[in-house]
Amino acid sequence: MEINQFTDFSRLDLSRLPSPCYVVDEVAVERNLRILADVAERSGARVLSALKAFSMWHFAPLVSRYLSGTCASGLHEAQLGREFYQGEVHVFGAAYSEADLEQILAITDHLVFNSCGQWQRAQPLVQAALARRPGLKFGLRINPEHSEGDVAIYDPCAPGSRLGIPLSQLDESVLEGISGLHFHTLCEQDFPPLQRTLAAVEERFGHLLGRMEWVNFGGGHHITRPDYQVDALVDCIRQFSARHGVQVYLEPGEAVAIGTGVLMASVLDTTWNGLDQAILDTSATCHMPDVLEMPYRPGIYGAGEAGERGHDYRLGGLTCLAGDVIGDYSFDAPLQVGQRLLFQDMAHYTMVKTTTFNGCGLPAIAVWNSQTDELEVIREFGYDDFRQRLS
Repeated sequence: MEINQFTDFSRLDLSRLPSPCYVVDEVAVERNLRILADVAERSGARVLSALKAFSMWHFAPLVSRYLSGTCASGLHEAQLGREFYQGEVHVFGAAYSEADLEQILAITDHLVFNSCGQWQRAQPLVQAALARRPGLKFGLRINPEHSEGDVAIYDPCAPGSRLGIPLSQLDESVLEGISGLHFHTLCEQDFPPLQRTLAAVEERFGHLLGRMEWVNFGGGHHITRPDYQVDALVDCIRQFSARHGVQVYLEPGEAVAIGTGVLMASVLDTTWNGLDQAILDTSATCHMPDVLEMPYRPGIYGAGEAGERGHDYRLGGLTCLAGDVIGDYSFDAPLQVGQRLLFQDMAHYTMVKTTTFNGCGLPAIAVWNSQTDELEVIREFGYDDFRQRLS
């Protein structure tokens, strides 16, 4: 299998774009999907696209060509998966309202509950749904109490986590009708953390695996990253599936879109207050909130760390939030008003998290073909999009 090499967006003519704008390379998306499909074919796993990370349904036909379906975190994502994508629809939610649950049960194929209590309370709706759709599958999310994440906010196994059922809280007397177990412990990680997590799962929940038809390894797998240990993953899945007689599912989100997209933004103004600053027509809090939540510093084509090049700037957004700061960067020449900057790897967990705080306009969305240089702006946003979210 060809090793994934990320797209070089420095070849993209930025003058062809509205600002700000997310740009996704359709060649790169298909490259990632080919890698995921190869893992599925060789391992026997079924791979789902996690819409919580990348729900750009423009690519639904392409995703459906390579993957087994989608996974959703609630009703609206499930509806999107059923409407635009082919294959299975899986849903996990930390909890469900009765109104949402009724609708989810009409469209999902696998439904995972986060507590034994909600599984029991849902039985009237579950049984009614099974009468109409006997192929429905149900699972429980377990918490192996094994942390691999470095950032607590993204660690589902952090102490006190509300996600997944610890073994001490799993009521084995209510497992009738449960055909699978789901766990999700990873975030942007390679194979060894999964290997250690599986050992924890088998240690705590191994006595239940023989009663299951399927096990979902969740997401957070950076499978399409160039240095990911793909062959080791394939071997592990095959061995786990044979050892326990289960169908394995993976639900990567970021791996579908990693290395496929950028966010282009423009300099609106330059100022000075203790250091040189540039105000952009984008926003950390509105358009790239993980910069503040994780936090992390996104790369920019043609820029370096502060102090590396001749001209340092603190880049900030255009909102009133004092902390709407993207980071400190250095450039070879002074920034100019109107100059366009290209933030790297901005397809996943960006579009799905955008807000209109301060009435900040949402970036346009464009699709680029890095082989043919064909470019299409497929969506632009305006006042109506802001107004329709309010009342």
